[in-house]
Amino acid sequence: MEFVHRSVLLWECIDALNIKPDGIYLDGTLGGAGHSSEIAKRLTTGRLIGVDRDTVALEAARKRLAPYMDKVTLVHSNFSEIAAILDDLGIEKIDGMLFDLGVSSPQLDDGSRGFSYMADAPLDMRMDRQGSLSAYDVVNGWPREELRRILFDYGEERYAPLIAAAIERRRAEKPIRTTLELVDVIRSAMPNKALREKQHPAKRSFQAIRIAVNDELGSVERMLGSAVERLNPGGRLAVITFHSLEDRIVKSAMQAAGRGCTCPPEFPVCVCGNKPKMKVLTKKPIISGEEELNENPRARSAKLRVAEKL
Repeated sequence: MEFVHRSVLLWECIDALNIKPDGIYLDGTLGGAGHSSEIAKRLTTGRLIGVDRDTVALEAARKRLAPYMDKVTLVHSNFSEIAAILDDLGIEKIDGMLFDLGVSSPQLDDGSRGFSYMADAPLDMRMDRQGSLSAYDVVNGWPREELRRILFDYGEERYAPLIAAAIERRRAEKPIRTTLELVDVIRSAMPNKALREKQHPAKRSFQAIRIAVNDELGSVERMLGSAVERLNPGGRLAVITFHSLEDRIVKSAMQAAGRGCTCPPEFPVCVCGNKPKMKVLTKKPIISGEEELNENPRARSAKLRVAEKL
């Protein structure tokens, strides 16, 4: 299907990056290139590096960025590999980085990708189709206790023990192969009061499995560990999150980079010598306004945090 993704907090991100016409910028979650096209059109002698692990997204971005390809470099990789990407391009420092951590609308809407609990498809959920681990492997191969852990930690699913046990029972009879088979197992494990809730009963479990398949939280942590070091002074780091687990990681990393000192609070003076590396520009995250929410309800959970390299 055509890869058309509505960019969340588009103008807020462009403002946050404080784009210089001759600067070098990286969009680590290229998607449909909505953010990237607005960055690219503001560059003169500058350069944009667009990264995505989904080859479908890269091809869609190539078409959308066609007018600007003389100043764009596209890279098929995980955004957690920032350091290696920049090293391969011979670039030491850049002027801004943007990361939109949400699953893109085309990935959700393309039933064949296995992300959706509303369409029947093989259990997949790989953002990078060249990746070795799929949702099928997690659901049918991971121990019950590990399934319980990811459902609880990544999906904040209070019925995680019941769902993990139900998955173990069903797969002992035969493998769980499709999304709707998994939805049926999840439903069977949940009490009636949970099934009456407004939210789809499989939403939290599907989120958890997707996060595990794509190592999303680990990727965010590795990205943040590299991003600060590869920014020029005055360079901006802008990150959009869509659930509390990601937002907590981003908030903590930015606060730590802004604090510098790691000495225990009871120490009268600093002995570690660590200096602040960034200035956090968003005491509270930026969220979508009513106009955007009316046009794109999926933006409701989006939070943008921004920091500047000192």
